[in-house]
Amino acid sequence: MLIPMMLSRPREIWRLAALCTLASVAGGFLGYAIGSWAFHWIEPWLMESSYRDAFDSAINSFDRWGFWFILVAGFSPIPYKVFTISAGVAGMPLLPFLLGSMIGRGGRFFLEALIIYLGGEQAALKLRNWVDWIGWILVIVIIVAFLWVKLH
Repeated sequence: MLIPMMLSRPREIWRLAALCTLASVAGGFLGYAIGSWAFHWIEPWLMESSYRDAFDSAINSFDRWGFWFILVAGFSPIPYKVFTISAGVAGMPLLPFLLGSMIGRGGRFFLEALIIYLGGEQAALKLRNWVDWIGWILVIVIIVAFLWVKLH
């Protein structure tokens, strides 16, 4: 939805990216709250859904990586709600969760805005086909950079 909105209002590209970032982080906070305080209500559905494996993996990753995991998750093509609920269940501290969400989701939306700003409608057509691949490539680049810094 963001791409057509940016194309129809090119002067508002950056405002739209900021609005999407804020809305996504607010929605992420709601997912976090569900995970923290109401998980027992959705647990049966989640455990029977196609998201179960992603959820289990996310819980384990939060224990190990915390802030960095939510930041990278913001770029990933996996539905963000899986990560936000998992963060709440895992008891991730709220401030790092919000900061990582803001950077990760904002990074994704502002990257899309930059691509549309620079390439217009031609870039938008390609972006629709490549957005998941771009997300995975960025996830890999972030992980490699993090590991390189950690090891050096």
